[in-house]
Amino acid sequence: MSVITVDLADRPYEIHIEAGLLQNIATYLAPFARAGRFLVVSDENVAKHIWPGFHRQLSDANLAAEIFVLPAGEAGKSWLELEKLTDWLLEHHVERSDHIIALGGGVVGDITGFAAHIVKRGCSFIQIPTTLLAQVDSSVGGKTAINSRAGKNLVGAFHQPSVVLIDPEVLESLPRRQLAAGFAEVVKYGLIDDLEFFDWCETSLDAFFAGDASARQHAIEHSVKAKARIVAADERELNGTRALLNLGHTFGHALEADTGFSDRLFHGEAVAAGMVLAFRYSSKIGLCSADDANRAAQLLHNAGLPVTLADAGVSAHGAKLVDYMMHDKKMAGGKLPFLLAHGIGKTFLSKDVDLADVAAFLDSQLPAGLTA
Repeated sequence: MSVITVDLADRPYEIHIEAGLLQNIATYLAPFARAGRFLVVSDENVAKHIWPGFHRQLSDANLAAEIFVLPAGEAGKSWLELEKLTDWLLEHHVERSDHIIALGGGVVGDITGFAAHIVKRGCSFIQIPTTLLAQVDSSVGGKTAINSRAGKNLVGAFHQPSVVLIDPEVLESLPRRQLAAGFAEVVKYGLIDDLEFFDWCETSLDAFFAGDASARQHAIEHSVKAKARIVAADERELNGTRALLNLGHTFGHALEADTGFSDRLFHGEAVAAGMVLAFRYSSKIGLCSADDANRAAQLLHNAGLPVTLADAGVSAHGAKLVDYMMHDKKMAGGKLPFLLAHGIGKTFLSKDVDLADVAAFLDSQLPAGLTA
């Protein structure tokens, strides 16, 4: 087992990573139970495949549990579902000392954390991520949110979990597409500031997708350590350090908006295409070499991820995609910061990007026949 601490000054918490952890989940959760019960939030897929065994283990340990089931996918992160969830928590007499359990992927973790933040002015919660993307990214760091008509994750709060419990073995049940979407976030840590880890992602890609346990353990551990380090340095994204974690997200969220925040384009897929766009734009304006941009694209392509607008199913012109970006929560003083790169492992935050130039660049990336 690996234990990683998110070293926040006033409320540090641990991330436990262990193969088979879910088979012993009651032991981990028992210290957090109030009056011998838990309230659990999950989605339709996890409720079908993981919840029965999870619930049985809690019952065997004399721990009661009730479950609230969200729709699968981004539809679960809506105002409507938040209202249903908070009403359910109150109907079940949730107390501030309760630990609400988020059992699922990023959507489940995001809305559960946000509900925990606002119900009774703040309840505790526990992250048990069941997708690779949630394990290496969204379950760590305390960002919680729902989507709105204006865009993705625009209504939310920082609310740190009490503990994060990660079982790499759960990845064996994931479809290849979902696994690849999570792998995009793994590659992100190499692209940000760790060329050596990017090299490892290239050489270990086949082993990772073939189910090699050591490769998967290393990918998760390294990613979680990287995120824990960045979050500890800049919990609320105030000094620019944590903003590095948004590599690919400004472009990616625009792609998600154009595809209706749906399963047409998973979040990790949008991030993959967004990271390639960030590197290609960096190359276009002379910040990094075309070779580095191509190398980043090739690795993500080899993982089965979209690396072009066409791959992502996006046909909107650049001006429309930039319009989506204007709703980005990072907008400040009419300026939109962008994560750009001087090369692989050399990402930086730029605050003087010309959005008209970005729109023209995006037009140049459109499929033939769709240029502005």
